[in-house]
Amino acid sequence: MRKFGIVFLSCLLAFTVVRAQRSTLDKVAGVVGSSIILQSDIELSYAQYLANGGQPDPSVKCTILSRLLTQKLLAQQAVIDSVSVTEDDVDNQIDRRMRGMMQRAGGQDRLEQFLGRSLIQYKDEIRPDIKEQMVAEKMQGKITEKVSVTPQEVKRFFDKIPKDSLPSYNKEVEVGEIAFQPKLSKDEKQFYRDKAEGLRTRVKNGEDFGNIARLYSQDPGSASEGGDLGFFDRSMMAKEFTATAFKLKAGEVSPVFETEFGFHFLQVIERRGEQVHARHVLIIPVTTPGSLERAKFKADSVYNLITKNKKLDFSTAASVFSDDKETKYNGGMLMNAEDVQARSTLIPTNKLDPQVALVVDTMKVNEISKPQLVTAQDGKQSYKILYLRSVTDAHKANMAQDLPKLKEVAQADKVNRSVSEWFEKKRKNTFIRIDPEYQSCAQLKNWLEKPEQTAQVKP
Repeated sequence: MRKFGIVFLSCLLAFTVVRAQRSTLDKVAGVVGSSIILQSDIELSYAQYLANGGQPDPSVKCTILSRLLTQKLLAQQAVIDSVSVTEDDVDNQIDRRMRGMMQRAGGQDRLEQFLGRSLIQYKDEIRPDIKEQMVAEKMQGKITEKVSVTPQEVKRFFDKIPKDSLPSYNKEVEVGEIAFQPKLSKDEKQFYRDKAEGLRTRVKNGEDFGNIARLYSQDPGSASEGGDLGFFDRSMMAKEFTATAFKLKAGEVSPVFETEFGFHFLQVIERRGEQVHARHVLIIPVTTPGSLERAKFKADSVYNLITKNKKLDFSTAASVFSDDKETKYNGGMLMNAEDVQARSTLIPTNKLDPQVALVVDTMKVNEISKPQLVTAQDGKQSYKILYLRSVTDAHKANMAQDLPKLKEVAQADKVNRSVSEWFEKKRKNTFIRIDPEYQSCAQLKNWLEKPEQTAQVKP
């Protein structure tokens, strides 16, 4: 299963060092109103930065202190404006973090071992910081929630960009797809179910579960670890998997069952509240020539319904027939994965699947392709009908073609200015003290430019 990563171990060791520092010698690195920032807070964040692959750079500590000052200022304003987060939201955020840490650590026991205390204790320690972060984020959202830009503002923003600094956009396309995944018949599946049943029988007859998993399981994430999945809750696995796991007692081996990934059987190692520690064996069915042929026949039939019989439009056909869950309820249209928030269907051609891009490059706008056999990165094959809705050639930014993009940039610029103005006003009316060690930081220049507060700063 998942190994205890070097990065994660480094983070935990850094946490231990800083925790020891807090219990011995510490100093106040900054003060914002009634809130203090300890040197150990900065050192912990810096240690985590290094553990995550960052290059040693003392100026990063300046950036960390600036972020913490910002967080404190926002949190204090949140109290004034009655901005808060619910305890349930905080619990959910902490639980999400804990799930990630447990997965990386290889289970709750190993995580607690490296933390040196129980998860309950650790959650209590980090809760105030997590809550403050969430409140600060919500407060910043409130500051900018009414910020918007009009078309006139976008035009003024665009006109201020020097002509030689205008951004260039690559060729973009809007592409739809209807995917037909090969589906094995009951008889074709039976071979793989029988294989899983045979392995389960060997375990029931006394062979070691871990050895069986290492030799035969096709789960690349857990086979080398004897099928060990660590601890998981009901939200972390396929619904059929959790339904089976949570029915069993420690030591019990499940019947063979099917999920979208293949045929499994599992053994529960330990139950702990709403978490289960289990291991499993996975057998993945292989696409057969017959299943591919059936997928092609269905794809050809749907293609004829759209293009020859004219009984369906592409969007309706996608919602009825496509096996791609991510696109079938979007009229079959692919989304730009790098512009999720805007839900943009404009995709740079260099970001398309190369096989799809190759077909699209030969198509005209509004053309629908014949079914194409496409092989995904994981080796799975499917037939796809493609639809080219629009093409935008590579060009320099202009108002006629790029209004949505320019509006996003202008909106972000206005948001940033609004936040900067808010901070400038609040800094002038808030007592701020920064330890001399950090007063030469360029990142903290704005925090220090307050002559009227000099008399209040005490050594």
